[in-house]
Amino acid sequence: MLHRGQESTDGTDGGELTVPMAWLYAEYIADELLRTGDLMPPTSFEFRAGRDALALTIFLSDSGGELSGIRVITQLETWLSLTAYDQPWHTWVREHLARRAAEAIGSAAPDPDLRLASAAWRWLEETELLAPDLDAVPGGGSVPGEDDGPKVWTAAWRLGLPLGHLAIHLF
Repeated sequence: MLHRGQESTDGTDGGELTVPMAWLYAEYIADELLRTGDLMPPTSFEFRAGRDALALTIFLSDSGGELSGIRVITQLETWLSLTAYDQPWHTWVREHLARRAAEAIGSAAPDPDLRLASAAWRWLEETELLAPDLDAVPGGGSVPGEDDGPKVWTAAWRLGLPLGHLAIHLF
């Protein structure tokens, strides 16, 4: 019998294998949005940062626990507003992950969706990627032969979030 987030197994102990369906679905939607936008190679760290940022946005914005029933078109505006440049996305993610973790404390079984979402957030926070310096003075500081001007090390979410936002726009 298949449940949202769980799949029954034939184990002799009657236990169930918990499958993170909500997270996997959010990741799939994010992957498709980025591939459709064709903004970067799917094998790049930038793509992963964009996919993880979008997947977190999709997963955490599902307040009704009905992610498998989401129609992507009806959610695009919500995702655009959450990923907009002037929004405190990182604070929103931290708060929603903490709330979900608090809700899961009383649960008998660990939440595999939350575990994968938390791992994605840790990677986005702890990983730094070399990216164009968006705060650099236009026209200044580039080295001859350098493609995109000055670069800086930045948290993966700071690069992935605008890529995800742009991918939503291009959808």
